[in-house]
Amino acid sequence: MSTETRHPELPRSLGLRDLILLNVVAVLNLNLVPVAAAGGFPSITLWLGALLLFFLPQGIAVAEFATRYPEEGGIYLWTRKLFGDTHGFVSGWCYWTNNIFYVPTLLLYLVGIAVYIGGPAFVPLAENRGFVFGLSMVLLWSFTALNLRGLGVGKWVNNLGGIGAVGATLVLLGVAAAAFTRSGGQGLHALPGVTGLLPTLSEWRTVSAFSVICFGLVGLELGSVMGDEVRDPRRNIPRAALVGGLACGILYLAATLSLLAALPPGELSVVQGILQAFERLGSLAGVSLLMAPLAFILTLSIAGATSAWLSGSARIPFVAGLDHYLPEALGRVHPKWRTPYVALITHAAASSVFVGMSFIGAGVRDAYLTLLELAVILQLVPFVYLYLGLIRVAGQPGGHYRNPLVPQLAGLAGLLATSLALATAFVPPASVESPLQYEIKMIVGTAIFVGFAAALPRWRRAAMRERS
Repeated sequence: MSTETRHPELPRSLGLRDLILLNVVAVLNLNLVPVAAAGGFPSITLWLGALLLFFLPQGIAVAEFATRYPEEGGIYLWTRKLFGDTHGFVSGWCYWTNNIFYVPTLLLYLVGIAVYIGGPAFVPLAENRGFVFGLSMVLLWSFTALNLRGLGVGKWVNNLGGIGAVGATLVLLGVAAAAFTRSGGQGLHALPGVTGLLPTLSEWRTVSAFSVICFGLVGLELGSVMGDEVRDPRRNIPRAALVGGLACGILYLAATLSLLAALPPGELSVVQGILQAFERLGSLAGVSLLMAPLAFILTLSIAGATSAWLSGSARIPFVAGLDHYLPEALGRVHPKWRTPYVALITHAAASSVFVGMSFIGAGVRDAYLTLLELAVILQLVPFVYLYLGLIRVAGQPGGHYRNPLVPQLAGLAGLLATSLALATAFVPPASVESPLQYEIKMIVGTAIFVGFAAALPRWRRAAMRERS
């Protein structure tokens, strides 16, 4: 089977501004902040460690590989170039299937926040399964329809989402500052000393938040997945990763501190935690009437993230279809809009199934956590390849960095952080009632998805040999 495939020409719709906002909306997902903050103030230490050891190396890796391999496919293409067809497919498969789970979590979060726009009378709808499922489906297929028209149309949802993510975080920080100024710190939780920022043996399960934090810092590579649709990718993708990455790191830390200052970790809801914190801070600052506007800005942010991950990750099965690892139909381009329409529709259909399945015997909160747990570990697998590849190419000509120590050290740090995140993903969170059931679900689920990915290229090659 040939490892080099000629891809159909796609419109180059993404410029530097679009890429920066794409990075922001892909990385800065405030829906993950309450999950990470549930570990209390030690989560700040975990954030700092993940930013230094995982996020910074990710930006270095994106700059290096976007310079070497600027074509469509991103992390799937990079892995295939460096480690061969089977490893490339495993990386791309995990990246795509993780997003089949992750897009539904964004939809559940989107609906859970959007009800606040209508005021207190509409808030109970966030726990109404029929309402959440119906609105999630409408939103999912609306985003799909927009992206079928091309990134020239779909990017505006992403751009509005990036602006909304920054705006919502700044509003939250502004209200936190106003609450502190007005109350003199009364009613807020002060930052503890150094020992209070470290996980303790009695609360060792809080380290499970590290995997969620690393998962929340994924996204700088998304622009490279759409490399053939980026203007001057070798120049613009590294610049966008730098600007967007700095903004996201600072805003994530500030948002987590705001939540921890507002509420005890045990009182934070995984779905409405941001609005809970705002309600508390707003009452102290005397600006509670801003709840509905903040919910609207948050809704824009989550809508942009949903659209970005839907459209970006759908490029993986598109390229895999062109490479004959998945059905060739996934590589088809719409004759009018020049978009990978079959891959987009397939992605949306698969996510629709998992949205429906997540409500079988589970409430909205449990459904959200179940999907998130399945997504985290699958998303981290491609980053093992990313950092191993970064170590491999260090010092070879044609890269972004002249000094080989930069990619070498970044690769080692990223590999260490990813390994730790994968290990902590198997640590059951404190809210889990049955650790054994959690472990079985994680081990069996991972084995099924990774095992299938490793076997599928061999099946496809055997089938192609029989046809020939």
